[in-house]
Amino acid sequence: MSDLRDTNLHRLPDQLRANLRLVFVGTAASTRSAAVGHYYAHPGNRFWRALHEAGITPRRYRPDEFAALLELGIGFTDLSKTGAGMDHEIARGSFDVAGFRAKIKTVQPKTIAFTSKKAASLFYDRPTSALALGRQPHINGFPDVFVLPSPSGAASGHWTLQPWRELAEWIT
Repeated sequence: MSDLRDTNLHRLPDQLRANLRLVFVGTAASTRSAAVGHYYAHPGNRFWRALHEAGITPRRYRPDEFAALLELGIGFTDLSKTGAGMDHEIARGSFDVAGFRAKIKTVQPKTIAFTSKKAASLFYDRPTSALALGRQPHINGFPDVFVLPSPSGAASGHWTLQPWRELAEWIT
């Protein structure tokens, strides 16, 4: 199967292909990420540092290197491909959970990791308070699911690296 690199009018192109070991799933591009075209591009975002510190990547990658992670079996997508900004600024109607589920069923990664409780709450259609961080109960016909604390600087009060470490242990 060829790479599914989605580029038409989306803020950030999907970086997906069949049988990835891990796909990171955000809510939508930040304003900065949408402007530069790179996932987790805001300088205050902990994503790239967390990947390396948790042991998911062999070195600390830069946001402009996100496409290189396909070589490591790691992909990227968002629940909203047309919205950008902070979660509360994104129109509820721009989140496409059904489209996301269809994409994941097509590419069949081994594990998906939501990079915030907000993204997971949209997927599960449950309040964020009803979700725990870490590995989630298995869903038949779907990859393993992890919920990670948001690496966004705006979510600093809820930051912990531990669920990222648990994810690294799970995928190795």
